[in-house]
Amino acid sequence: MNFNANYRKGFASDNWSGVSPEVMLALQQINQGHHPSYGENDPLMEQAQQAFRDVFGSESQTFFVYNGTAANVLAVQQLLRSWQAVVAPHSAHLNEDEGGAPEKFTGGKILTVHTENGKILPEQVEPFLNSIGFQHHVQPKLISISQTTEMGTVYSLQEIKALADFAHKNDMYLHMDGARISNAVVALGCSFREMVKDTGVDVLSFGGTKNGLMFGEAVVFLNKELAAGFEYSRKQGMQLASKMRFIIVQFLAYLENDLWKRNALNANIMAKLLGEKIAGVDGLHLSRAVEANGVFAILPKDLIPKLQKEYFFHIWNESQNEVRLMCSFDTTLEDVEGFIAAAERLK
Repeated sequence: MNFNANYRKGFASDNWSGVSPEVMLALQQINQGHHPSYGENDPLMEQAQQAFRDVFGSESQTFFVYNGTAANVLAVQQLLRSWQAVVAPHSAHLNEDEGGAPEKFTGGKILTVHTENGKILPEQVEPFLNSIGFQHHVQPKLISISQTTEMGTVYSLQEIKALADFAHKNDMYLHMDGARISNAVVALGCSFREMVKDTGVDVLSFGGTKNGLMFGEAVVFLNKELAAGFEYSRKQGMQLASKMRFIIVQFLAYLENDLWKRNALNANIMAKLLGEKIAGVDGLHLSRAVEANGVFAILPKDLIPKLQKEYFFHIWNESQNEVRLMCSFDTTLEDVEGFIAAAERLK
């Protein structure tokens, strides 16, 4: 069979990368024999639950879904009534890249904050509190942040805690879209527990697809009381996998021996190197600091299409010729040097 899909590795997205060999091996091994469907009465499920409790605390409860959109939407839906709203940066994946799924499935509204760096502060959420108790206005109930943000920035532990404290003080919840949480944890040199449980996050969309998994995401409730009835919402949301073991085993492999950390560390290191090399090329310059595995740069307009033919990447802000370059767990030194060599040759 010829798939004719030997693309040159580029910097379009960490979603473009393949699957970690360790994860692929786990998938092959779990493919032997039969397992209970839906994860019910499957010892593998309890093993996965314990693995997540070891990471996020004994009071946490985890549910597995197919993809990041489902993780975000179902997590938000669990904590939101139709007359309530989630506050998020305008650039948030929840607002810009879920195809309207949050509004469709929650019946609620997204209140957005414009921000240059993808991060929001408590004082930017505070004006929405003026609507509380006024029956003509949607009621703010949830703050959602991305870690890392869509701008490649990373919330500090102090910034997350400040938002959680603000939310809880005002009878709100804090949701974290952790599609790239592993890259953020590596960037800050902390643990998952320190970033999520210890800061006061209420529900986490725990991603792995951008860091070496084939498919599957997890919704982690830090307080299992908040998860009451979620299994029914997941089923209604068409996210209950019949062959659940193929999602579960990926996360077991991901958490085992810190595979998540090795993968994210490589992506971050390659991004840092790529940023440094771009800054050293005449006519190219960074538009944002490199904090995790995303590199944002300004390139000459006529260079962009030529360079995209050799190493594909996305344009972030066309009016400013700003591009986004994402590094992955399998990005190599040769990939970085090849990109820089092509940029110098083509400019």
